[in-house]
Amino acid sequence: MAYVNPAGEFTRDQRYIATRITADGRDGYPVEAGRYRLVVSRACPWANRAIIVRRLLGLEDALSMGIAGPTHDERSWTFDLDPGGRDPVLGIERLRDAFLTRYPDYDKGITVPAIVDVPTGKVVTNDFAQITIDLSLEWTGFHRDGAPQLYPSALREQIDEVNAVVFADVNNGVYRAGFAGTQEAYDKAYNRLFARLDWLSERLAKQRYLAGEQITEADVRLFTTLVRFDAVYHGHFKCNREKLAEMPVLWAYARDLFQTPGFGDTIDFTHIKRHYYEVHRDINPSGVVPSGPDLSGWLTPHDRDSLGGRPFGDGTPPPPLSPAEQVPAEHAAR
Repeated sequence: MAYVNPAGEFTRDQRYIATRITADGRDGYPVEAGRYRLVVSRACPWANRAIIVRRLLGLEDALSMGIAGPTHDERSWTFDLDPGGRDPVLGIERLRDAFLTRYPDYDKGITVPAIVDVPTGKVVTNDFAQITIDLSLEWTGFHRDGAPQLYPSALREQIDEVNAVVFADVNNGVYRAGFAGTQEAYDKAYNRLFARLDWLSERLAKQRYLAGEQITEADVRLFTTLVRFDAVYHGHFKCNREKLAEMPVLWAYARDLFQTPGFGDTIDFTHIKRHYYEVHRDINPSGVVPSGPDLSGWLTPHDRDSLGGRPFGDGTPPPPLSPAEQVPAEHAAR
């Protein structure tokens, strides 16, 4: 598979399945406990958002989760972590099977996160940006007691504004640098990325979270890029002006979130590194996965609580992960 655009700038295919699962079922898929399965890979930053939001909101009992392996080929993500190489609920070997069950001629990206309707085996949506918003706003009947408001109406405009620039320049910006096919395209993406990281540093020097006093959807979206920065983006994608660990404000902010229940306990650094270094063979032809970086820094004091704020607003932290969803200890920061 080729990811680098030899003509220059990388452009992400954003043709996602826009069907929504809503409380009123207006798209034909009403919110129902036990009906749907969230398919993710711990390697993927876009899927990692859904993992975090599901956990923070306490939706584990209402929305089951299937975990694909860290690598894939041109035919899609596989369930190679499961016995027999099949998802135990959906009974399929590849995520593409759920897409083709709904759309036999499907010709767009088969991506995670995706939500599958278990009774029919058909994919419902892979619109990653809308999935997490709907988990917050449409699935409220199944939120745990003490679930935080990740997309509160009073902060929504501010969250949307931050999300728009962070997506363009940071979340997608690292890919625009990594998959650039010309020096000009790379330089443009690199400069946009670090200009936005500087902007974020200035913003977060004055407040604990992106929208002020509490964790919101905006923090989830930025975190999943920051947590991968030194492990893959700095070297693999040539985003190397500085490591995250050399940007004091963002490093402290990322550690604050990492040490918050629901964030760091979802991170599988082994899967993250294997995905990028093994799958992107046009960037890393050997497929060799680096041994570093040292992960112990993620657990060091961050002192961000001196800025005040309440991580969960009027809510409470999520309970400990169930054993079935814990990241293997050897894959985590320690």
